[in-house]
Amino acid sequence: MASVPLSESPKDKKEKKKKKMKNQTLIEASETEGSVGKKSKKEFKLKHNPKASDSDEEEVYENNMKKKKKKKNESKKRKASDSEVMMNGNEERSETSSELVEPVNDKKKKAKLEEIDQEKKEVVKAEDPNAISKFRISEPLRAKLKDKGIESLFPIQAMTFDTVLDGSDLVGRARTGQGKTLAFVLPILESLTNGPAKAARKTGYGKAPSVIVLLPTRELAKQVHSDFEVYGGALGLTSCCLYGGAPYSAQEIKLRRGVDIVVGTPGRIKDHIERQNIDLSSLKFRVLDEADEMLRMGFVEDVELILGKVEDVSKVQTLLFSATLPDWVKKISTKFLKRDKKTADLVGNEKMKASINVRHIVLPCSRSARSQLIPDIIRCYSSGGRTIIFTETKESASELAGLLHGAKALHGDIQQSQREVTLSGFRSGKFLILVATNVAARGLDINDVQLIIQCEPPRDVEAYIHRSGRTGRAGNTGVAVMLYDPRKSNVSMIERESGVKFEHISAPQPADIAKAVGGEAAELITQVSDSVIPAFKSAAEELLSTSSLSAVELLAKALAKAVGYTEVKKRSLLNSMENHVTLLFEIGRPIYTPSYAYGVLRRFLPEEKVESVKGLTLTADGNGAVFDVTAEDLDLFLTGQQNAANVILEVVKALPPLQERDQSRGVNRFGRDGFGGRSTGNRFGRDADRFSGQRNDRFTNGFKGRRGGGNRGNKW
Repeated sequence: MASVPLSESPKDKKEKKKKKMKNQTLIEASETEGSVGKKSKKEFKLKHNPKASDSDEEEVYENNMKKKKKKKNESKKRKASDSEVMMNGNEERSETSSELVEPVNDKKKKAKLEEIDQEKKEVVKAEDPNAISKFRISEPLRAKLKDKGIESLFPIQAMTFDTVLDGSDLVGRARTGQGKTLAFVLPILESLTNGPAKAARKTGYGKAPSVIVLLPTRELAKQVHSDFEVYGGALGLTSCCLYGGAPYSAQEIKLRRGVDIVVGTPGRIKDHIERQNIDLSSLKFRVLDEADEMLRMGFVEDVELILGKVEDVSKVQTLLFSATLPDWVKKISTKFLKRDKKTADLVGNEKMKASINVRHIVLPCSRSARSQLIPDIIRCYSSGGRTIIFTETKESASELAGLLHGAKALHGDIQQSQREVTLSGFRSGKFLILVATNVAARGLDINDVQLIIQCEPPRDVEAYIHRSGRTGRAGNTGVAVMLYDPRKSNVSMIERESGVKFEHISAPQPADIAKAVGGEAAELITQVSDSVIPAFKSAAEELLSTSSLSAVELLAKALAKAVGYTEVKKRSLLNSMENHVTLLFEIGRPIYTPSYAYGVLRRFLPEEKVESVKGLTLTADGNGAVFDVTAEDLDLFLTGQQNAANVILEVVKALPPLQERDQSRGVNRFGRDGFGGRSTGNRFGRDADRFSGQRNDRFTNGFKGRRGGGNRGNKW
């Protein structure tokens, strides 16, 4: 018989209602307090309801824990759902309020992070003492600088800006490539438009110029003029460029119409002054850029004439910029600049005067081996960028450019129109090798010039500094390689006076070249579209089946072919000549002269083989000599030494330090003629060697017509 529930009495109903209220009180208290799981049941009971029974407390505690766990699980599911919706982007969002608020919060968070990043960037800019916002640069000019990616000034620019804008004469000196051009362009433009020179600047048709800038070369003049056009144009200023090789008529028309700024070379500006095309009565600025090069190029008289045309020097501000300060430049600064002139010198007494961002390398090479060696140097050190090669003569520049694939020449005998086309093509990357005389050494700022090669040491240290400064510009890095003949060149003099520490290396060997261009070749191959595989697959399979080489060996040949390196030729360490080997020659006692070394060689080798020796040079310690022989004669030399006592001949793996020529005296460091010069002991044809006991004058031993003690120096 089924049981029937009894009806509750009023007393029971009252007790049940009271118990329910207690439970609700405990639940609300637990939610207000926080996590119950971190408290003991005893603590929970005593805090929220000390009079509750154990059963009541147990029930409330369990109910609370279940509720908290459920709530936590729901929160995890909701977050996972929201993340999935945000990632997929195409799933329907939940319609609960929490799911709608979450993406909005993410957007706000992202916006907040971007705002913080921007604030950090502003802080960094504010902390940069050379930031353009720190200087009195007007908004149009500031905007143009930012368009060019310039956010802050270089040290020489920051150091001189206020000085120039405030009206002081200035001598500025900095290493090449450190931004000397903008150091005078920016403050001059601001002075003409917003500063002291604004009131005196002429306006209207036929206005006289307020600025004249002198530069040593046409190319540098065009480059500086370009900067004035770009930045001055933003401020409404006009300029013109005057240089030789261009028609007078077009230049005269511009001057007649009136310009604010005249930029040019001393010779052409002097011509226009003498033709009365330039009125200097309103001049407010005169600038000499690369002043030391003007001295070297013979512009002394022209420069002094132009500077002397200004009658009231007190009304003109003079700025002189140079990388080096020879005596004439110091004289100019004393004669034509005010006594209270300022100096900005970022070089000072530092020994290192060349660019510190450049790796300086010297490499022995004979004149005949240059055209063979230079392509390998470019492969190893250009990093795919542009290369400028400097020669001492215009003839050498044209000859070398004709021998190097894809190279163009630049020198004074080339018409100006063609020079401009050549420079434009080099800048744009139409060709990557430029062979030039010093006409390209000064001031040319060409992007991505990675390598400089000097075919021989220049006549003066300043020339080396400026040539090597064509790379490593504006904070970039580069490589400068100088070729030299150990018998004729005094590399240590350049090293000592420029502060450069040269790396002495030998000609790139096959392993060096493969390492340098192997990655480039591999990249070229991987860039080929896969669509060509079916067309060439059968040819590749046939090549593999018919060749005795492995697949790896065939691929190695393909990589070499991809970069145009089809034959491995070993080079000597001394003269960098192909298919030659460098030998070290010692006899157990000092060797004072090359002629003595030749005399010993004749004791155990045929005369014609001694004649074939190339570039014999004494070692720095005076105990040996090195020279090159052909690879096919190597065995003859090595076996021949067995017929002479105390003679050692061995193939060198690294070139030892060598004696250098003292160019001021024409003799080596032992005071004897070792390089074809005429010393007292052999000017009449006698061999100064008293050790061999032989009389090797110009009529004996096959050296007819040669003077200098019977050695081969004059032929070298």
